[in-house]
Amino acid sequence: MSNIIEQLQWRYATKKFDDTKTLPNDKLDILKQAFNLTATSYGLQTIKMLVIKDKTLRLKLVKHSYNQSQVVDASHLLVICIQENILNADVNQYYDNIKDIRETPENILKPYRDGLLDMMSKMSVEERQKWSTNQAYIALGNLMTVCAIEHIDACPMEGFVPKQFDEILNLEAKGLKSVLLLPVGYRAKDDMFSEFKKVRQPIDKVIIEL
Repeated sequence: MSNIIEQLQWRYATKKFDDTKTLPNDKLDILKQAFNLTATSYGLQTIKMLVIKDKTLRLKLVKHSYNQSQVVDASHLLVICIQENILNADVNQYYDNIKDIRETPENILKPYRDGLLDMMSKMSVEERQKWSTNQAYIALGNLMTVCAIEHIDACPMEGFVPKQFDEILNLEAKGLKSVLLLPVGYRAKDDMFSEFKKVRQPIDKVIIEL
């Protein structure tokens, strides 16, 4: 437990990455698996993650990230996306997957399947996208914690122009919309922010025990 807290103390929003260092494949695999294992509402995974190593491609994205150089200097850029829409086929595929993996009879699954289909039918496309975006933030938090544990530097970002990212990354053809960024890699030795003390309120100011 103390080691986890130490790692969270070590973590910070990395402002300058060492652009000569690359994450090894085993570390990337951990991040991919962590994303896939992230908790989502109902277990319905309506989020996807792009893992972008190509620096030429990332260079095109910098100006649409308010010139934040982490986008290109990091080892990899993770782009968390949501589905443009959640279709009945997505819900049915999810419950079919449960049936296959757990061998759960359809008569047990049917009330849950019908309930989720009914809930989605009452939501607009915009509401479904907002629902999916909430899941994306859960994934971002999970990835940041895993990065800290694995000693991977990261910088969570909302500051970018999704429409431009979507166009450059051809996300519309994939039925996706970008919502969050997470450059990952290793901090530069001269990033002065890495030495700054964390500024947080005292525990008793943020935790309420009843």
